[in-house]
Amino acid sequence: MSLPRILLADDHTLLLDALEKLLADEWNIVGKIHDGTALTAAVDELRPDVVVLDIAMPPTNGLELARELRQQFPQIKLIFLTMNEDPDLAAEAFRIGASAYVLKRSAASELAGAMRDVIRGGRYIAPSLTQATVQSLVQQPKPTATDLTPRQREVLRLLAKGYAMKEVAAHLNISSRTVAFHKYQMMAQLQVRSSAELIQYAIRQSIV
Repeated sequence: MSLPRILLADDHTLLLDALEKLLADEWNIVGKIHDGTALTAAVDELRPDVVVLDIAMPPTNGLELARELRQQFPQIKLIFLTMNEDPDLAAEAFRIGASAYVLKRSAASELAGAMRDVIRGGRYIAPSLTQATVQSLVQQPKPTATDLTPRQREVLRLLAKGYAMKEVAAHLNISSRTVAFHKYQMMAQLQVRSSAELIQYAIRQSIV
């Protein structure tokens, strides 16, 4: 029996190399992608059984990529491996169709165990997120502009004005990764699927 085909996607090359060494004995690592714009084409070419990806996948994000992959390749299983412990983002990942949500701070054995569960057709949620994530999935509150934090509103205002994420980061004296996390959290919180919808929301709510 051939080994399950795994495609790894993360914007940190060193992490990709470490994951490959960790998983290579048990799975067939068919590729490593560090640029979000290349992921869909890589999936089309390599036809993996499982894609392991992060929430943050510059210049886009893992949630948008996951939606795209689920539409084009519904048979592929998705595992999020991320530093982001926001249960709302985890819930959104599962709404999209993810099979697992694993935290990078977890032991390597946890990722391996999650992958085995997924290959067998199961699902996996990081234990520290389980209760909050299930609650988020069940409640699904309707978001409003007042739900955004002051920092989120600042980020959204600048994005809506046409600033790139690096420019927003420089303007607010924060890192580009922090800007990206705020953006993706807002997209999940506001239940919008693209940057364009996020900007449209900002205009409707007079944030810009």
